[in-house]
Order: sequence, then structure tokens, then C-alpha cells
Amino acid sequence: MHLNSPTEEDYLGIYSIMFWTLTLIGVVKYACIALKADDQGEGGTFALYSLLCRNMNIGILSSKSSDVNSSQSRCVLNEDNRQKSRLGKVFETSMVARRASLFIAMLGTCMLIGDGILTPAISVLSAMDGLRAPFPSISKSLVEALSAVVLFILFLLQKFGTSRVSFLFSPIMGAWTLSTPLVGIYSIIHHYPSIFKALSPYYIFHFFWRNGKEGWLMLGGTILCITGSEALFADLGHFNRSSIQIAFLFTIYPSLILTYAGQTAYLIKNPNDHMDGFYKFIPKTIYWPIFIIATLAAVVASQSLISATFSVIKQSVVLDYFPRVKVVHTSSNKEGEVYSPEVNYILMVFCIAVILIFGDGQDIGNAFGVVVSLVMLITTILLTLVMIIIWRTPSLLVALYFIIFFMMEGVYVSAVLTKIPEGGWIPFAISFILAFIMFGWYYGRQRKIQYELTHKIDLGRLGMLLSDPSVQRVPGLCFFYTKIQNGLTPILGHYTKNMRSLHKVTIFTTLRYLLVPKVSPHERIVVKKLGLRGVYACVIQYGYADSLNLEGDNFVSQVLDSLQEHIENCSSLPSDHMPVQEEISELSEAKTAGVIHVRGKARFHIGKSTSFFDRFMLAFYEVLHKNCRPALPVLGVPLPQCLEVGMFYEA
Repeated sequence: MHLNSPTEEDYLGIYSIMFWTLTLIGVVKYACIALKADDQGEGGTFALYSLLCRNMNIGILSSKSSDVNSSQSRCVLNEDNRQKSRLGKVFETSMVARRASLFIAMLGTCMLIGDGILTPAISVLSAMDGLRAPFPSISKSLVEALSAVVLFILFLLQKFGTSRVSFLFSPIMGAWTLSTPLVGIYSIIHHYPSIFKALSPYYIFHFFWRNGKEGWLMLGGTILCITGSEALFADLGHFNRSSIQIAFLFTIYPSLILTYAGQTAYLIKNPNDHMDGFYKFIPKTIYWPIFIIATLAAVVASQSLISATFSVIKQSVVLDYFPRVKVVHTSSNKEGEVYSPEVNYILMVFCIAVILIFGDGQDIGNAFGVVVSLVMLITTILLTLVMIIIWRTPSLLVALYFIIFFMMEGVYVSAVLTKIPEGGWIPFAISFILAFIMFGWYYGRQRKIQYELTHKIDLGRLGMLLSDPSVQRVPGLCFFYTKIQNGLTPILGHYTKNMRSLHKVTIFTTLRYLLVPKVSPHERIVVKKLGLRGVYACVIQYGYADSLNLEGDNFVSQVLDSLQEHIENCSSLPSDHMPVQEEISELSEAKTAGVIHVRGKARFHIGKSTSFFDRFMLAFYEVLHKNCRPALPVLGVPLPQCLEVGMFYEA
């Protein structure tokens, strides 16, 4: 913070601001309210948007088509017949409202990913900077290089999963949350025992009254005391609500209050040491142990945002708002504990680049403040919508929540936006790139889904295609992979017309990802007859801890066994004219003749009459689609070696 000749009243006012910021935003908003707004155990801005989608007919999810297990929304679904709120009806009918909510959610997600780049950079850099106090000869470049090495090692550890990494980090956090408040208590007793009189809001009003505009600009520094709050919410999938609340309320929060109080007490007696207020207030006898603990704790702080970034990327991929990157589940009992190799290494490159290019902690701090304040403001807006539409919170409480936090965070945002020329532009650049990628992917996917639903093939049309004398039913078994469950992909018509054939046994296969650890064997494969000879539908369900292997005879045998059982159970139906044994023998003969896997690979045909915007966005989508993983399901289960059927969709 840029302080010019700070006085005792200034320090008391700043500490009062930090105390009430931590209490209201950290304790009340995040620990007590936001953590209850989980979407199937996941937290973060995109989880709030997903929760709204699941409970209204907006976005790609709705309450009619999904099981919602989140604690607050479960009661709403049990009372599904209740009349929807007016605001809920507005969102269902207004395209502008739906797009605005999607834009806000995307912006929050992009800002949080930007937070995942800046937090490791500023945390490790500020901790390593402690080397320069006892050794002034150490250059700034050496500190930056050492910080980059620490981050490099941290990102290499990510593949082992949050649980294993956290097991190593827990003793560090225990030492940190115990040692720094003890130093704070010592500093309070030794320097300024009456520091806690600053808990009175009087000192906040007095601070702004004395400093005016300069006091408002200083909020760009005080915002950094609450930087981890959004990670606390976004990391919900990696832990659980109770563990996060206990950790924050009984260790982190009191530790921060006492540590900041001790620093303030020291600075009141040593007012010109504010540029290095943390390391200066550490007694010399314990300087090096605290330096080691502080550096290791900075690594833990980095871990929290890295884990949060993995979570929001996974949520975005599941909802089909982000290109398909590889997502690996590192825990067999926690669905939200994930790791993405591509995202991990991209984060590593950006973090190290930020340190080496913008080595000045002041510039990174300015950028950090912009990210934190905007994400908090976005969370407040989305939480307000959840309160009104889903929780049905009384209007007075909603108004009280919104007025307090929107005004408080709005003031912070107005202060940090003045830092844009001084490094605050960094998160906007990162967020713009990410938002462009997300919107480009979302736009292309929506256009493709819209085309497929408009031109999907029903069973009647398939029957007409097969009745054509030029179309032959060739021996063999064909698995035709599709994402459409109600109808058949238009690629099928293209395939049949060009190949002039369809295998005697064709199974239209859809992979469905469920938010459970493992799907029981008897529920894994769901099959049904489609009413045409040798044509079946198959849905393969899998959980996040299932090892799904679609290659080899084992998978084919499991599907055929399920089909045989289904055929035998349906043999008593009067509409089934084909003898059971004949149908079962056809399955065996088809397997013996050979098995082929087919998937569609559609691209857009962009005509001259297409608008410039459509041309540009669809071309960008094709670039993303070409370079992302060619897996059909959203979480990257690889398909076996497939025959790819190419087709152009008219833009």
C-alpha cells in the first residue's frame, strides 16, 4: 500500500477495514452462505450457474432431466409443483437474461482461472523476497529465478492428486496457522496492547474522513487480505463443506486476525516499515524458521488456486462450455478431485512467465486485486439469483445480503480498477483470451446441436432408407457412436446413402457420464430394441472412478449378453414377431463376421451468404475442435479404433 507518513489513526483504520472485510466476506458470505450453494458437491461461479440451469429451463441443463443432489436444491425439487418465482420465469422466457447470466458465469470462471495464474506467482514471490532482508546483496533476479524453480516443482507434483499433496501440506498449514498468530500476540503485548479497539467501525469512518480519495485508493491494497475466499468456495469439490468451514472458522480466520493485529501493532511503533511489514515484525531470533514456514505456506496457497482451477475447468468441460481437455480423477471416492495435464502445464508456463516478465510484486499485486474483487462481485450476483429463484429466501434477507455485499465489493472494484495501467490489465488480457475460447466453443457446439436436433433421423426415415433396394444389410456388428439419445444423428443418413449398406446388427451407442464413483455392473449397460430388425440402442453409463475400456472382445461380449437378456425378456410382447432364437443367433453370427466401430465427424460448411460473425466464430470453433481430444464423452473416455464418417453441416 502506498502510505505517505502514516499515523497511528491510519494504521488503526486500515486494520479495522481488514478485520471487517475478513469477517463479512470471509465468514458471513463464503463460510456461512456460499458453501451451501453447491451443485452436486461442486463450488465456484460456474457451479452457481449450473445450479440455476438445473432448476430452471435455461442453459443445457434443467431440473427435469437431472438428479440434483446439492443440499439446498434438493428440497426445491421435492416441491417441484410449487409455482416458479417471477424472476425464474423471466430467465426462462428472456434470451437476454439467459445470455447475461451465461456471460457473468463465464467471466467469473475466466477471472478465477486468472486467479490461478496470479496467486502462485505473487504468493511464492512475496515469500522468497524475505531472503533480501538479511542478505541485501541478493538480487531481485535471483529471487525471481528461485520463485520460478519452486513453482516448477509444485506443478510437477499435481499429477499425484490433491489428497496426496494435501497430506504433505497439512503439517505446513498447522505450523503456519500456529506460529504467525503467536508472533502476532507477542507483537501486540510488546508494542500496542490496545490494538483491538480498532474493531470499532468508528476507525473506518475516521480513516476515510481524514484521507478522502487517497483512502479510497488504498482499498486496492486492503482487498488482498481476502484473496483466498473464492478458492475456499471453488475447492468444495476437492474437500467437503464441514471440513472447509472448520478449517476456516477455527484456524485460518483467528490466525489472520491475530497476525494482522500484531503487524499493525508493530507498524504503529515503527511507521516507516510498512513496505515490508511482515518480515520486519518477525523477531530476529525466529526469523529463519518463520521464513521457511512462510515460503512453504505460500506453496500451499498456490495449491488451493491450482486445485480450484482444475475444478472449474472440469465443470466447464462437463457442461460443454470448454474444449475437451484431458481430465483425470485422482481419487476413487471424491468426484471433484481432478487433474488436467494440459491445464496444469499451461498454468505453469503462465505463472513462471508472470514472475519473470512482471517481477515487481507491486504490479502483480495490482493485477491480483482486480481479479479477486471482480470474482467476488460476480459470486454475489449469482448467489442473489440462487437465493431468489431456488432457495426462495425472504425478500428482506435477500435485499439485506445484496445491498451489503454488492456495495462493499463494488467499492473495492471501483478502487482496484484504477490500477489497470499499473498491472491490472494482466487479468483482463488472460480473461479475454479464455472467454473468447469458451464462447467460441460454446457457439460452435450450440450450432452443431441445433443442426443435429433439427435434422435428426427418426425410425420411420431409417426404415425408408433400409427399404431402398440399393441399400444392403451386410454381415457383421457395427457400434455407431452418437450423442443424441432421442433420435438418430443426421450423419447416419449420410453414411447409409454413401456406403449403400448397413450392418445386419447395428447398435447406436451413447456414453453417459454419471456423478457417482462407480456404476454397478447390472446398470452399466442399458439396451433396447428400436423396432427395426437388427437395430438397437445402447447407453453405457460410467462413473468418475470407473475404468471404462471400449476396446476388445470383453466390451462386445458384455453388450451382446445384455442384448440377449433384453431380447429374452421382451419375447412375450405381442409386437415382437421375430423368433427369439433367430434373433439371438443373428447376434452371434454378426460378432463372428466382424465388429466395426463408427463415429461421426461433422464439420461446418460455411457458405458465402453466411454472415462475417458466423464465418469467424465457426472457423474458430473448427480450429478448437480439430485440436481437442476426439473423445465422445465429456470426460475423455477414449473410443476404440473407429471408422470416421465425415459430413458437412450447413452453417
